[in-house]
Amino acid sequence: MGNVNKTMTEVTRKNQEFMLETQRVQLERQIHMQNEMREKMMSMQIARSRELLYWFGSFYIVAAIGMMTGFRRTRKPGTLVPLLPLSFILAYQADLAYGSKLNRIKMEAENILMFERDLVSMPMGVPTPSTIDEARERQEENKRLNKVHEVFI
Repeated sequence: MGNVNKTMTEVTRKNQEFMLETQRVQLERQIHMQNEMREKMMSMQIARSRELLYWFGSFYIVAAIGMMTGFRRTRKPGTLVPLLPLSFILAYQADLAYGSKLNRIKMEAENILMFERDLVSMPMGVPTPSTIDEARERQEENKRLNKVHEVFI
């Protein structure tokens, strides 16, 4: 009898170790998958910024030529005024697409996470399994109450 009990506890222990290892591997795979998805989304955003830069750069060149032509004809400096804000927008977009803007954004995000953590904290804290279960039970109860209410209407 003692040998069977010892074998059962050994099998249970090995099963628990196997389950823990499986959970660990699954969690690692999920983390890698989420990181890969994040990297793909970031690369799409960078590509979008570069594409927008091409279009905006073309617009800027055409607009600048038009404004300079207008200035030559009228000699009014007001025709060149729109070049100032357009230049800032073009410089910002170029910095975002090909410059170090993304690195500066990343560094600022790291500073926020290190020194201003309260800005990104969830209202009422991070959900726990018990709060999720409570919300699910409330939702199911509301569904039941709505069905009862609909019957009486």
